[in-house]
This record gives sequence, C-alpha cells and structure tokens, in this order.
Amino acid sequence: MLTLYSYPPLFGVADNNGYGLKVYAFLKLAGLPFQHAHIFDASQAPRGQLPYIVDGTETVGDSETILAWLTQKYRLAIDAGLTPAQRAQNLLVTRMLDDLYWVMSYSRWKDERYWPLFRDALKREHPALTDEGLLKAKEFNAQRYYYQGIGRFDPDAAMARGLADLGAIATLIPQQGYVHGNRPTAVDAGLYGFIANIYFYDIDTPLKQFVVAHDNIVRHCRAIHAAVSPSGA
Repeated sequence: MLTLYSYPPLFGVADNNGYGLKVYAFLKLAGLPFQHAHIFDASQAPRGQLPYIVDGTETVGDSETILAWLTQKYRLAIDAGLTPAQRAQNLLVTRMLDDLYWVMSYSRWKDERYWPLFRDALKREHPALTDEGLLKAKEFNAQRYYYQGIGRFDPDAAMARGLADLGAIATLIPQQGYVHGNRPTAVDAGLYGFIANIYFYDIDTPLKQFVVAHDNIVRHCRAIHAAVSPSGA
C-alpha cells in the first residue's frame, strides 16, 4: 500500500510540518488509501527532506512532485475541472506558502520568544526526543535559515513577512465554500497544511493571532480539518 512518510503530529494535526500535512490532506480529499508513517530523521528521504511517499517500488519526494505524480498515476479528478487561470493562481499560492513556511519554521526553531515553548511541546507529545537532539535540530535549522535568507531578518521583520503572506491568504479564501467553488481541490489541501499548523498551534504568536481574527480562514481550516481528520474533529 502507498505509504506517506512525514513528521509526527503536534497539537492535534496529523503532521506538524505544512508540506507533510498538505500531502496528507490531499490524499484524504482525493480518497486515495494510504498508510501514514511518522519519522523525525529525514536523512534517508529523497534530497534529505520530508515528506515523501513509497508506492510499490517507487519513491517520490517533494510535496508538489508527489501531488502531480499521484494525480497522473491514479488519474485523480480532484483538480480536473480547474481552468488555466485557476491553475496559474494555484501556482502563485504554492509559491507564497513556500515563503510562509520559512517564517513559520523560523518562529519555532529560531525566535527565542517561542522556541522554548515549541521545544517543550515536542517533548510532551514525543517523550523519546532529547534536549540534545532538539538542540542539534535547532542549530541545523539556523544554518538553513541563514542561507535561505530569512535567518538574516530580525524576529519582528521575519514575522512581518509572514503576516503579509497571511494577508494575501485572507483575501483569497471566501466566506463560504472553498477557493475554487463548493468542493475542495488541491489548493485547499495546501492552504490547510500551513494554516492548520498555525491555527491549532497552542502557542500564541502573531501568526496565530492573525488567523484567529479572520473568520473566513478559520472556517476554511476547520472545514478541511473535519474532512481529513480521523476523528472528524
């Protein structure tokens, strides 16, 4: 059976990383059966990144590559009705979520206002994690942030960048339904992957304050969460 490998859950969402949760939600919305394996060590993953899938003899990494590969192999119809303009919009949203990812990750691993709370939450939900291992992960991420660019921002400037991304998302998500109509598509799975990891995140950051203050974002997040979560919560 198809297996999704991604980071472990946190605060009630199936993956505490936006990319893995995006693929998880896509698989659920598309109705494709799969197993979900949670791992922390990405060293054996394609390009050393999570998530990735294993389907028979095939191993596929990178969330967008995974979605395209699954759609073609299984002839998934989740995006079949989209227009060229809607597909172009989806690409722009995907690139914006890439930007938001770095701010979210920075706020967890580098911003000293929130790092201790994130560390302690991980240890509560995953007692096998050690302070030493988490510190190594923190140092590794600090290097990634520097070379990516966000690590050269001060915390408030980094947060402002994420708030700008969320401002664009707030104009995109309708008051009712989903981005492209009455049924969710892949872009809704992508938005959920990141927004759920802000909304359900039990640490009060400016990102969470923004999301909570926008009813349309909360409604959309909770609707997808109910559709893809085992409990339907």
